[in-house]
Amino acid sequence: QAQLEESGGGLVQAGGSLRLSCAASGRSFSRYAMAWFRQAPGKEREFVAAINWRTDYTDYIRSVKGRFTISRDNAKNTVYLQMNSLEPEDTAVYFCAADTDGMRSYPSRDASDMDYWGKGTLVTVSS
Repeated sequence: QAQLEESGGGLVQAGGSLRLSCAASGRSFSRYAMAWFRQAPGKEREFVAAINWRTDYTDYIRSVKGRFTISRDNAKNTVYLQMNSLEPEDTAVYFCAADTDGMRSYPSRDASDMDYWGKGTLVTVSS
């Protein structure tokens, strides 16, 4: 059974860094676009970043651009989210997701387009 599992969350002070990992298992995700979403307490899930399978295209929401970097290692079936200069507003549960639609020209930002989801990892940024 194919699944995604996030790790790397934790408690960090504002200005600090964390690196999230998303390990895929059960099948190869190397040809799928991958994305990170997050959900803060009392808020809806929101798109954070995405990467295509070739790794030559990435997309970020404005609030994390320049601070977060999405990457992937297809040989390891793993996607990463390097988060620097963290802010209290980044506190959320972070989810990775996979989009199996190979016909999109660019990775989707829409959660309803994702076909696989991990269970999430909690990131807490203290001020």
